[in-house]
Amino acid sequence: MSCKNVCKLCDKLIISTAVTFTAGTGLIITIPAGSYSDNCKYCIVVAQNIPVTTTINAPVFIQIGTGTQLYSVNKCDCTQLAACGIRTRTKYSMCVETTPTSGTFKLLGKSCCQPNNNLRSINGTAPTV
Repeated sequence: MSCKNVCKLCDKLIISTAVTFTAGTGLIITIPAGSYSDNCKYCIVVAQNIPVTTTINAPVFIQIGTGTQLYSVNKCDCTQLAACGIRTRTKYSMCVETTPTSGTFKLLGKSCCQPNNNLRSINGTAPTV
């Protein structure tokens, strides 16, 4: 089977327009302006490079167009995704979940491998950092 030279992309494929990092806020992925419906699946491609100044534990947000509202990106266990779980040039399947006043983008599966800084064991004394 060969690849088609021309094919139509799905309407639910969303390609980011910007990726920025703001200390004190987090990693912000901007997607095109529009209405993203409750309980709808979207495939969001992080097309830009992740800024080198991004801290690994920064929370990830979606910004729609030039809107001022930031929407958190949650993992499938409902905890907020950290920047270390996002990769550039990668597609993420997400579902929009709305509330009476806001909404979130929830990953439909596991995120990229994230470092775990948990202690290997505990022994009753304070660890050396």
